[in-house]
Amino acid sequence: MVPIEYYLVVSAALFCIGLFGVLARRNALRFLMSVELLLNAGALNLVAFSHHWGNLTGQTFALFIMALAAAEVAVGIGIVLVLNRTLGTIDVTVPRGLEG
Repeated sequence: MVPIEYYLVVSAALFCIGLFGVLARRNALRFLMSVELLLNAGALNLVAFSHHWGNLTGQTFALFIMALAAAEVAVGIGIVLVLNRTLGTIDVTVPRGLEG
């Protein structure tokens, strides 16, 4: 049996990689992939603690996170397609229309 600390270390590494991607990347697709890494890090923690404590609550929330991630990707890909169609780029720093 793998100790829970290993899962937490992998989850922390995934979260750090995702956070770096969200903060440093300009490409909208890489931004979406980084958000997915953040969500997967949280889901991994939930499943690890659920297995450690012997209940199914964390796994249920992990399924909810997967559904949320799928919805987020669907909306994000739609935004990326519109961004690419109207501006010809998927750089998230180019659109200035919504700034106040």
